[in-house]
Amino acid sequence: MRKVLFALLLFVVAGTMSAFAQGQMPAIKLKDINGKTVDVSKLENDGNPIIISFFATWCKPCQRELKAIHEVYPDWQDETGVKVIAISIDQGQNINKVKPLVDGFGWEYDVLLDPNSDLKRALGINMIPYVLILDGDGKIVYTHNGYTEGGEQELIEQVRKYAK
Repeated sequence: MRKVLFALLLFVVAGTMSAFAQGQMPAIKLKDINGKTVDVSKLENDGNPIIISFFATWCKPCQRELKAIHEVYPDWQDETGVKVIAISIDQGQNINKVKPLVDGFGWEYDVLLDPNSDLKRALGINMIPYVLILDGDGKIVYTHNGYTEGGEQELIEQVRKYAK
């Protein structure tokens, strides 16, 4: 019985990981902070990489990471053409805090809302901050969980690998 359960578990994990390993973003529609609907499977940046950062208004490490990226974002854009998309997983009443937080920090990122955690769940994300990088073809090529000061340097090194 254990062997059967183990085999079944491997099959499920392999099936889940295969779509992720191929780097496909799921066809999930989210709204941006202005109410426009965006299909995340169609995210693109003229062949340049995209950094996607999952955050919440209550997550202090998320805010530190997005602030650190904000400080170097213009330089990163000039060098690599990278685009940053921040995805809030705030729910309920906290969803109304997203736009004021973004505006307050002056973040010039595209900001999407995932209030039901549909995208977070589809990607198997358990913990934030969580960052992934899409290459110029929109394939997931890098993921990272958590934030430590200076971690943004690893991000730009990964982005450089996929810049035109």
